[in-house]
Amino acid sequence: MTLRIIATGGTFDKHYNELNGVLGFAESHLPAVIARSRMTVPVELDILPLLDSLDMQDPDRQRVLASCQAAPEQAIVIIHGTDTMRDTAAVLGAAGLGQTIVLTGAMIPYEIANSDALFNLGFACGVAQVLPAGVYVAMNGQVFPWDNVTKNRAEGVFQQL
Repeated sequence: MTLRIIATGGTFDKHYNELNGVLGFAESHLPAVIARSRMTVPVELDILPLLDSLDMQDPDRQRVLASCQAAPEQAIVIIHGTDTMRDTAAVLGAAGLGQTIVLTGAMIPYEIANSDALFNLGFACGVAQVLPAGVYVAMNGQVFPWDNVTKNRAEGVFQQL
């Protein structure tokens, strides 16, 4: 089995600018993250334009959908910003692609100490290989169907609706 990882940005892939203290995008962290994870399953990486999920619009979600539709892999993990992750999951869920698609992200950027990014990616890659076809959100050791999940902003976690 080959696993496809699609990077769309989000907090996961943000870089910290030490000069002005701002988080923003540069090159994706995903090539280094994949190497660091020591996954033994073959991985195909698709890096889409990196966006904060609050900046994602319908054409961006259609680009994610098109990437999934073009993927020959059965298991797909999408790195996505947490604020609108469910919105993109809804587009993918409605499409009924017949693949196992798992969206994940991070509350703390990968390059910042104590980030949840590496754990969330590893968890999502693991469950993407064993879950039945469908669209899921995998965050902080839990998996949710795309249509039964919400982000609890007060607690900084995902939970069932």
